[in-house]
Amino acid sequence: MPLAVYILGLAIFAQGTSELMLAGLLPEMAADLGVSVPDAGLLISAFAMGMLVGAPVLAVVTLRRPRRTVLLSFMAIFALTHVAGALTSSYAVLFATRVAGAFVYAGFWAVAASTAIGLVPANARAKAMSLLAGGLTVATVIGLSTGTLIGQHLGWRAAFWAVAALSVLAGIGVLATIPGGRPETGGTPSVSAELRAMARPGLWLAYGTTALTTGALLASFSYLSALLVDTTGLDSAWVPAVLALYGVGSLIGITIGGRVADARPFPLLFAGVIGLILTSVALAVSASVAVLAIPLIFLLGAFGFGTNPALSARPFALAKDAPTLAAAGNVSAFNVGITVGPWFGGLAIGAGLGYASVAWIGAAIGVAALAAVAIAATVHRGPALHEATQKGEIRSAV
Repeated sequence: MPLAVYILGLAIFAQGTSELMLAGLLPEMAADLGVSVPDAGLLISAFAMGMLVGAPVLAVVTLRRPRRTVLLSFMAIFALTHVAGALTSSYAVLFATRVAGAFVYAGFWAVAASTAIGLVPANARAKAMSLLAGGLTVATVIGLSTGTLIGQHLGWRAAFWAVAALSVLAGIGVLATIPGGRPETGGTPSVSAELRAMARPGLWLAYGTTALTTGALLASFSYLSALLVDTTGLDSAWVPAVLALYGVGSLIGITIGGRVADARPFPLLFAGVIGLILTSVALAVSASVAVLAIPLIFLLGAFGFGTNPALSARPFALAKDAPTLAAAGNVSAFNVGITVGPWFGGLAIGAGLGYASVAWIGAAIGVAALAAVAIAATVHRGPALHEATQKGEIRSAV
């Protein structure tokens, strides 16, 4: 695997730490900004909103520009939004910086994904994407817990400063390892050609599967710190350790998924989504019992992230002629789920249903995700059976 893929994963770690760490800082941020915990949770949705729009817009705008220049520009802007966020005392300004930072982070994801895919053969795409997304997974192990720890002891603003510094360091790595030109060898990229390739219905079904699976996970994940303190009864000092355990589960899940997804994407998706549903139901029932809830949070990370390589690689198989926009669309799909999951969870909490209710929300969205996987598998099976039948007829004739 090219070194550049690992460097891109490192850059995703730096930015992904910001995406994830708010789940461990919501109570502190809510108290400091004078808003409710559900309102603070909307800062997670704000980040997802920025990514939802930023991925396709920036993918098109930067399609003809050198990849290294684009990636460095995105990282510089991302770092500056975190400096601004650390300095403000306004919830509205912080909300705006989250949207702006996520906007360029989404562009980085789209360009980095298409760059990584272009560096490896077709049968290693899921593995390359698992390494890229592995940066986000490591952020759940190290970035999330460390960001929570920094926020609890030095204030949430210190966590924002740390992310800005990490982004600068990752930018240096990008500068040193990513080629200055475009990686494509097939001529000048064409926006119209990529847009035509994006019209395939199967691609949008894959996006729907991505959004629903992500929403099923994020409905619970976004409020884990509040659930652990309010419902499970843990001391807040233990929250970073439990979130790190979630990250370990995520790392194990995405590692296994990366090894399986290229050869068996649909069995992986079925297993992961079913596991996510069952874990969410179990967490909803036993959230008040620490000895049960903590292992379930580990499994939540494992099943939730285990599907990631298959979800990330599938659009490239369905839209070979549109690698940049396929990546951008999938980034947007992930962030539809990241937006909807916390939003539905916040509605349940605001209605007085308690923090355990977010796991029920996750299970319900998971059922919809399972249906989408079943439909996609059926659609995929049709052409595969037709091709197999044709090959059998040819062999018989020979």
